[in-house]
Amino acid sequence: MPKLKLKAGSRPPWVGLAAAVWVQISAGNGYTFPLYSTALKSVLGLTQQQVTILGVANDFGESVGLLPGIACNKFPPWAVLLVGVFACFLGYGVIWLVLSQTINGLPYWVLWIALVVASNSNAWFGTAVLVTNMRNFPLSRGTVAGILKGYIGISAAVYTVLYSSLLEKSASKLLLFLTLGLPVICLALMYFIRPCTPPSGEDSSVHVHFVFTQAASVLLAIYLLTLTVLYDTISISDAVSYVLLAIVFIFLLSPLGIPVKMTLFRANAETLTPLAGSTEHLTQGEGDSTQAEPLLSPSSSASNLGSFFESEYTSDVETLLAVGEGAVKEKRRPRRGEDFKFHEALVKSDFWLLWVVYFLGVGSGVTVLNNLAQIGVAFGVDNTTILLSIFSFCNFVGRLGSGALSEHFVRTRAIPRTLWMTFTLIIMVLAFVLYALALSGTLYVSTALLGVCYGFQYSLMVPTASELFGLKHFGIIYNFMQIGNPTGALLFSGLLAGYVYDAEAAKQGSSTCLGAECFRLTFVVLAAICGLGTILSILLTIRIRPVYQMLYASGSFRLPQASDH
Repeated sequence: MPKLKLKAGSRPPWVGLAAAVWVQISAGNGYTFPLYSTALKSVLGLTQQQVTILGVANDFGESVGLLPGIACNKFPPWAVLLVGVFACFLGYGVIWLVLSQTINGLPYWVLWIALVVASNSNAWFGTAVLVTNMRNFPLSRGTVAGILKGYIGISAAVYTVLYSSLLEKSASKLLLFLTLGLPVICLALMYFIRPCTPPSGEDSSVHVHFVFTQAASVLLAIYLLTLTVLYDTISISDAVSYVLLAIVFIFLLSPLGIPVKMTLFRANAETLTPLAGSTEHLTQGEGDSTQAEPLLSPSSSASNLGSFFESEYTSDVETLLAVGEGAVKEKRRPRRGEDFKFHEALVKSDFWLLWVVYFLGVGSGVTVLNNLAQIGVAFGVDNTTILLSIFSFCNFVGRLGSGALSEHFVRTRAIPRTLWMTFTLIIMVLAFVLYALALSGTLYVSTALLGVCYGFQYSLMVPTASELFGLKHFGIIYNFMQIGNPTGALLFSGLLAGYVYDAEAAKQGSSTCLGAECFRLTFVVLAAICGLGTILSILLTIRIRPVYQMLYASGSFRLPQASDH
């Protein structure tokens, strides 16, 4: 990986995080599919299985980010974002032309590819900001991942409010906004997404700043949920609607208050301790100077490897003696917690265990998300907007909460983050059982539970992968993990849920299925899948517990000595 120029100073990382909030909202455009899928089905005369396959295209494009993962190690963040801008404009532009009937007779497969391209912009947007910000805050990976993934989760509610107010519940206007509005936002902010000098590990204000950002996002989520209910229950004038929408934008701008505060009330530079291994050779202060340095340098002390490596690799002493005598040239494989290359991670059993657990959990959750509108109609809910908002809000709570919760316990007790994956998979089994039973009043409860668990699963994978396999090639490793999302969508949503729904609809002699039987078999199978995921997650947690004890033995993250490879 080439050396990157770091932006010096304590404010740039927070400016980048504030800009990343808006880019992450843009990266959540894949969640708008339920808002315009019904219009597509009506205009094009599609079957439910065809709509579900389009949902798979949406998930496939959103989650397949191997190219962005490779690009983020070779090009600056703004270049990665620029590719996402073109994908967003081109993909959603084609879909808008079809929905507005500007173009007629477009083959189904072309529409499928257009949706893949459109949603693939999410991978370019998300990879650029996530990788950059996790490297800018290497000692707070769980917190940063939770915040950024949380904003993607809440983006569905942001789009729902826009759709219900400014866009007048018009699917055509929504797609036009996705085609033109999102590229403009990302073009305006790409300059601020840049590699920066990490904040000091001893600066107590870092924790306060993260708490402020988390609190602002929680208030925004509550406000958006309230707005959604208001728009669906009472009539609101255009003037009031614009004021309410302006408050949303103020909430989204709130993280910018951190660098503003740092500018107005400068901390005493002498009281801050540089982050070991990352900032000691960089220009201190608030200047605009930059200097070429590795984005995350390893610790210089081999003692950080701890007794865990001593017991597992007792023959290293003999190897080191041979190296010292010139008889052997040292070349060893990296150990868990160090920086892995992609091909090195691929041969590790922990890599595939994490992938399968993520695939089973997120694949089950995305099946419900893709079919949420049809599930609501089948259960007798006329307006599914509130249902989508509940899922979005709870998804946000899960994403943000998983970062804060796992970060607390991993630092205080060195508990692997995968333990929380286990707990949420158990709750998902319960949620799917409630769906299948179709008891009165349980639809919203099941949706809320599933939203929280889906958010946990989605967000926990990010810091876990970085801790096990390092940050150096994190972009491609993270995006390969994300393939579990479209794979699950294809198998569980496209093939299972779509087939069962159309079969039940055929029995009723209609293209629209009504009643609990429309998805009951699907829910039973998904409950069993999450049960399997629970078993595998327990196994993974047991396997990686020694790694977390080594990394967090002193209550704070240690940067292990990276291998030379």
